[in-house]
Amino acid sequence: MKGLKVPKRYADKVIKRLLKDSIIDPNFRIERDENFVFIPIRELVDAGKVHESASIIETTFKEKIRHPRDFREILKDKIDDKMLDKIRRSFDIIGDIVILEIPEELEEYKYLIGEAALKFTKKRAVFRKKSKVKGVVRIRDFEHLAGEDSSQTTHIEYSTRMKLDIKKVYFSPRLANERERVARQVQKGEIVLDMFAGVGPFSLAIARHRKASKIYAVDINPLAIKYLKENIRLNRANKIIPFQGDIREVAEKIPEKVDRIIMNLPGSSREFLDIAVDMIKDGGIIHYYEFARNFETPIEHLKEAAKPSKVKILHKRMVKSKSPGVWQIAIDAKIHKA
Repeated sequence: MKGLKVPKRYADKVIKRLLKDSIIDPNFRIERDENFVFIPIRELVDAGKVHESASIIETTFKEKIRHPRDFREILKDKIDDKMLDKIRRSFDIIGDIVILEIPEELEEYKYLIGEAALKFTKKRAVFRKKSKVKGVVRIRDFEHLAGEDSSQTTHIEYSTRMKLDIKKVYFSPRLANERERVARQVQKGEIVLDMFAGVGPFSLAIARHRKASKIYAVDINPLAIKYLKENIRLNRANKIIPFQGDIREVAEKIPEKVDRIIMNLPGSSREFLDIAVDMIKDGGIIHYYEFARNFETPIEHLKEAAKPSKVKILHKRMVKSKSPGVWQIAIDAKIHKA
């Protein structure tokens, strides 16, 4: 095929001009040797007008390997367009595991979809969500679709390593920015209580910033605490003190009031606001999460639970969508004890 041969020292200038005029053939790779650059072109040009040092050549160019923009492109020849449109583009990645949501109407294509996601992401395994988060330990059912049938992985978030099993503990990679936002607020010497810690993503993020003097991390799921203890060792986060059990019972074992409390149990955190208000120091901060349609509802719940103490709202934000019109809402509130 036709190409343009240009001395290396002029190549950048020539390539920019050819790109501007859409003359470079995007399906083939630009080649180089010690002295020259060889540019594939889709139409014949006057080499002298492009650059005085350029010349037209006849050569062979290597075809570019085109990567699909999303994993659905891999399925174009295997699933009809109507069904293809029903496949969600987005997915979660936890460690080296891909997690998909596949509607029941695509049941017959689930393994094809899983293989496509595996090929596209180059991860180790693909699983499908089979239920909503359920029970007091907040786990869900998963179905293996492709790759290795192992649900244990190590997830890395802002250099923090977290070992976990997606089938046995709750973990959301979508809260990474929220965890970092909270961790950056912790001041030197603070005592922190993570009331629903799971495998420790909030606690570990706070420990990584090395400002808190002590972090109490509580979870009712014994397997979550098992992984939390392992993650404490993995990250040398020795300021984290893990407790397994219901926060109502564990609170009695914590020997001091705390400066900051994280309440990341949006489905039922309201039920534990009385514990948080009791455990917080005067002037302490509660990071409260609740599923709601507006900010007013969780703020009202906070203020009601804190009475007769005063609540100052420092920050409010919609963290992520749960369902149409319903959001996981974050409220940062300072509690002034009466």
